[in-house]
Amino acid sequence: MTDQQDLYILPNWPAPESVKAYVSNRAGGVSVSPFDSLNLGMHVQDDAESVRENRRLFSEATDMPDSLVWLNQVHGTDVVQLPCDNTPESADAAFSSMKDQVCAVLTADCLPVFFCDESGGQVAVAHAGWRGLCSGVLESTLACFEKADQVMAWLGPAIGPAAFEVGGEVREAFIEMLPEADKAFKPANESGKWLGDLYLLARQRLAAAGVTQVYGGDYCTFTEKHQFFSYRREGKTGRMASVIWLSP
Repeated sequence: MTDQQDLYILPNWPAPESVKAYVSNRAGGVSVSPFDSLNLGMHVQDDAESVRENRRLFSEATDMPDSLVWLNQVHGTDVVQLPCDNTPESADAAFSSMKDQVCAVLTADCLPVFFCDESGGQVAVAHAGWRGLCSGVLESTLACFEKADQVMAWLGPAIGPAAFEVGGEVREAFIEMLPEADKAFKPANESGKWLGDLYLLARQRLAAAGVTQVYGGDYCTFTEKHQFFSYRREGKTGRMASVIWLSP
């Protein structure tokens, strides 16, 4: 029997007590290969009943309020402010200042970034694949907060710098946006390819936006197979959820 705490990771950051945040692991659910086992993504061709049961298990383990809004991530920069009358189907970040309103994104190599303010009155989570990160999804999320310099962030599980191989055009796109991004890339073994550090790229962009309290960045979804789904490693696979809300 899986212990409920095995279903998730708790962010290691000094967030106010009112902020509740969790990232699901891949184990402890009911889905079968290649989605084994706690797949929370309904869009990956897994059995729908299995996904619903996995979502129930994760919700129960985290004592999550019944307000979660599942969004379709499209590697863009749109942020939805919850709750809202007409929630869009697609967005790459969610923000809320309402108690018990759950914000969530799904990932399987892309970087989930949690945000909260020091007073514990505003929270957000962003899905930062390289396209969204380069285009400014973190900055768009920060724009929802009243005071960016009073915001802290936690970088969740993403593909690590030893595994994230990209072409030269990706490196050039980041450097064009922020010259110091050059420090986040080193040559890969294959000619013309580079190894990119998503964690460092996110830290650079957050620092440029005035966020100095940044934590996390300790995992690699590609190499830690037993704990995380990885699209780059497996192709057809499940998704982890990163959820955050304010408790009353």
